Amino acid sequence: MSTLDPAQAPASSPPGPGGATHRPHRPHLALAVLAANTLMVTLDGSIVSVAMPALQRDLGFGAAGLSWVVNAYLIAFGGLLLLAGRLGDLLGRKRMFLAGTGVFTLASLLAGAAGAPGLLVAARFLQGVGGAMASAVALGLLVTLFPDPAGRARAIAVFSFTGAAGASLGQVAGGVLTDALSWHWIFLVNLPPGLAVLALAVRSLPADRGLGLRAGADVLGALYVTGGLMTGIYAVVQIEQRGPGSAHTLGFGALALVLLTAFARRQSRARTPLMPPRVLRAPGVAAANLVQVLVVAAMFAFSIMVALNLQQVQGYGAARTGVAMLPAALAIGAVSLGLSARLIARFGERRILLAGLVPLGVLLALLVRLPVGASYPVDLLPSMLLGAGFGLVLPALTSLGMSGAREDDAGLASGLFTTTQQLGMALGLAVLSTLAAARTEHLTAAGASPAAALNGGHHLAFAAGTVLLGAAFLAALVLLRAPRIRRSR
Repeated sequence: MSTLDPAQAPASSPPGPGGATHRPHRPHLALAVLAANTLMVTLDGSIVSVAMPALQRDLGFGAAGLSWVVNAYLIAFGGLLLLAGRLGDLLGRKRMFLAGTGVFTLASLLAGAAGAPGLLVAARFLQGVGGAMASAVALGLLVTLFPDPAGRARAIAVFSFTGAAGASLGQVAGGVLTDALSWHWIFLVNLPPGLAVLALAVRSLPADRGLGLRAGADVLGALYVTGGLMTGIYAVVQIEQRGPGSAHTLGFGALALVLLTAFARRQSRARTPLMPPRVLRAPGVAAANLVQVLVVAAMFAFSIMVALNLQQVQGYGAARTGVAMLPAALAIGAVSLGLSARLIARFGERRILLAGLVPLGVLLALLVRLPVGASYPVDLLPSMLLGAGFGLVLPALTSLGMSGAREDDAGLASGLFTTTQQLGMALGLAVLSTLAAARTEHLTAAGASPAAALNGGHHLAFAAGTVLLGAAFLAALVLLRAPRIRRSR
């Protein structure tokens, strides 16, 4: 169940009618390229958070307009992942990766040079488009680079670490660059790695012809799913401003549901579906994606709410906030790179996933009691170190999410898995932020000090995140079948 049968991914075989992939001579260099791109794109999603006050001050954003610096990226990125993944299968995953990295790098230059709010929002949307194109096919390329289970488990551990650590490192980089230089550099810093990734990707990534558009050129299905995802994410990210029961939220949510339902019905009937139903029928794939939505939504309470608490309640500056969160990135790296592949090989993805969810639940439960004026070693450092559980959870989920991918579906499975990550982030952003804001407003009206009111709002978000992780644990326990254990020799 846990990994793709090597016979299903003959990465070293010559291309057949479906456009199979040539395995490169240096797969580890190709892995480094994919990991570097993932780190760059993931880091860009979080690096903006600590620079928001500077952006508002320098460009004159209004309170509502400022949120679009994040929302424009999320809508483009999350809305296009599934389509980009399938187009990678049809047109060639290397071609899609190179095009996406190029668009992302160019958009970073435009964002760094932006002198007006509208220009920055447009550049952020373009960054999301490029990020989706490259990220959607990254895992698909990885599973063809490493067809043997042991090598793939190690590669997924490296890849997962770069994704998990990117959010934490983004806090550090954003704070340091904003304080030392200016907010422009949180975008311009992408130029050197972006150009380096392009140059190395041309030489190291496997060449593939793709299946051809005739194998899945479902234009109407593409319009349905892209429109549905973009509309749904837009509805979700506007919940905090509009309210969960507003006509705006319900209307756009209903439209998204209609479009996605139409997409699902079309895929069961179309001669060349954009998303063949067999992808979701593969054992564990649908359950892994569901668990991922819950986990990522819950961990938003850690990656974003903790950063807000450190600055708004504890009085940390941007750079100090980033440094304070660095132990979490180091703990995740130590576990994902040093242990996860061996533990998964010995005990199976399901057991390691369940084991990793436990410390994450304890992490958020501890933060529910975080006081104003917290002591970092006593009140915060233990939670940072418990973040190591994510170093077990994400590699296990990634293996499960890609477990049923055939070589001609690898880009689609990759796009689907990355889409559910973004849906989890959007849901976490909307639900937990809304809960925190409502609780803060209630405590303020009751006479609490600004710091105490904000802290109380954050406590509710941490508690809600703990509940989401509990739901993820139950879903994994019930929906994922016990895997065959592959003993290490």
